[in-house]
Order: sequence, then C-alpha cells, then structure tokens
Amino acid sequence: MINKEFWNGKKVLITGHTGFKGTWLTLWLASLGADVIGYSLDPPSSPNLYEITETSRECLSYYGDINNYSQLQETMTTYQPQIIFHMAAQPLVRTSYQYPIETFHTNVIGTVHVLEAVRKTTSARVVINITSDKCYQNNDKDLRSFCENDRLGGHDPYSASKACAELVTESYRKSFLNLKCHSDIRLASARAGNVIGGGDWAEGRLFTDMMKAFLYGKELNIRNPNAVRPWQHVLEPLNGYLLLAEKLWNDSLYSDGWNFGPIEEKDISVDDVVNITMKLWDKQIEINYDDNGHPHESPFLKLNSSKAFQKLGWKPKLSTKESIDWAVQWYKNYEVGENMNKFTLKQINDFQKLKGD
Repeated sequence: MINKEFWNGKKVLITGHTGFKGTWLTLWLASLGADVIGYSLDPPSSPNLYEITETSRECLSYYGDINNYSQLQETMTTYQPQIIFHMAAQPLVRTSYQYPIETFHTNVIGTVHVLEAVRKTTSARVVINITSDKCYQNNDKDLRSFCENDRLGGHDPYSASKACAELVTESYRKSFLNLKCHSDIRLASARAGNVIGGGDWAEGRLFTDMMKAFLYGKELNIRNPNAVRPWQHVLEPLNGYLLLAEKLWNDSLYSDGWNFGPIEEKDISVDDVVNITMKLWDKQIEINYDDNGHPHESPFLKLNSSKAFQKLGWKPKLSTKESIDWAVQWYKNYEVGENMNKFTLKQINDFQKLKGD
C-alpha cells in the first residue's frame, strides 16, 4: 500500500511530466499531497493526456529540455526537490531508427545531465531512473523472462540507449551517489513492461493505434501479430515506482535495478490484445496485416518481477484483460465528453483500493 502520509508535502520533481506516464504519475502524486514540479518539453502529441486532464493545475510546470544541462540544473537549484523521477526520454523503437543520434543523446546524455544536476542539488534524497524492459540483451531465441542481473544490450537504437542509461545509472551510483562517497542520495532504476492505459496518443504504439481505429474509424495496421509483450496497465509500474521511492528514502539497500512486470499468465500476443479489445469495446475494426520491410523488433519479451515481489512487497493487481478493460473504459468516457481529470483520478483511487494478485 502507498503511504499517503509519506508523500504529503514531499517536493517531487518529474522529468517528462507532460508525457503519458508522466501525467499519470503527476496526478497520482498530487492526489497524495505531494508538491510536484515538472520539467519537460511540451506535450508530445495532440490530443494528449496532460491537457485533456488539465494536469497543469496539479503541479508547477517548467518547460525545458534535459539536453540543456544549465537549464535543468537551474530548475533543481531553484526548487530543491527531495525525490526525482527521471522519465523524460525518446520512448519509441521505430522513432529511434529514424533519429538514432537524437535518441542516444536524449536517453543517454540526457540521463547524465539529470544525474549530474541531482548530484549538485543539496535537497535530493531519492532518484529513480525509469528505463525500459527493452534494456536487456535479447537474442530472440531464449523464451524466458528477464531478471535484473541479466545482460544488458539492445538491437535497435532505443533499446541500446536504455541499456546505456542503465550503465550510466550504475556508474553514478558507484562513483558518486552512495554512502561510501559521502552522499545521502539513493539511486535506483526501474524497468517496466509495455504499459497501456487511458490517454496514450503516441504514434506507432499498438494500443494508441487501436483507439484511433475505434474512435475515428481508421484502419488498424498490425506489423507483428505474433509478438509477445509484458502488457500491463500504466498504474502497475507507477505503483512500483512509488513503493520503491518510499523504501529508498530510509534504506540505501534498495539502490539497484528493479523489474515491474505484469501478472504471470499465458503469453499474450499482439493479435490476442486486438481480439480482447474488440470484444470489450463490442465493435469490429478494419485490420491490415502489414509485413513489408519493417525494422527489427524482438518477437518475445517478458519480465521476471520476483525481486520486487519479495523485497518491495509489490504485486500486480490487474490481469491483461482487466488492464485492457480499464483502458477501454477511459477512452469510452473520453469519447462521450466526460470530465477526464475526475475520471482519471477515479481510476487512480479505484486502483489503490485493489489488492495484489
């Protein structure tokens, strides 16, 4: 269970707060009474969750780029955050093939900028770098779940950049941010699965493309129908990040890498997700299976989260079908013009009342 008393009044800085996961986290922290400072570029799409939910009312926003070190450092010096969630990134595999330089610069050097700024911020106590389940070396043949001590790597620029971000995190933890170096800052990294949920409008993501098909009658293009991913609702890993931050506040033993994956169930493919969603929406959509010359994407990816189960007391709460249902309900409410700030907060509150599996 999240400790509301712990978060009440805490100064929390989120990089990438205008993004999909960043907006959900901002709203959750604000509902817990945290003093949230956001540092981010403008929202990444139109429409976008940040504006739909009027999240700017819930936080102090500073619009800036993590690639601008002096601007980032000035923001931390001015607001003196105690807890930092680093979420700003170039988050898409396909985009990384188009813009590899920008992807590596943002995801690797941007992470260096954040950690260097943190190192010079006297108020900082806890830092969590959000990377990706794709940070592991995946040979596409070994059909097992990745553990935190598995080899890092990546085929595509995005995956490789997230592996690099993990190495940067480990370097800063060993070189600067540990008690042996006379630092009170605790640094961890978090690796989540393929998150779904209301308000994701990013191009090239399966669930976003499906929602556009349902809402606007567009054809759904499917690249890899048999690909298996660790599908989970966005609130699942965010719950893990919050629990991890609470643990880190009092104990440096949690300064490590952590997996936050979904409930263990049978492999769920892209095709499975599409079929489940059509049944829940009760509507058919036109599907085009497009297998023409796409860049490489791993066909199988799963996470082993037993470490988080055992040491953090974190457990997933929603099955894949339930996760999809929660997301579908969000978009259906959006479609009919509901107040999405209230509905999003309702889903956060309902999630907190659930017990882990």
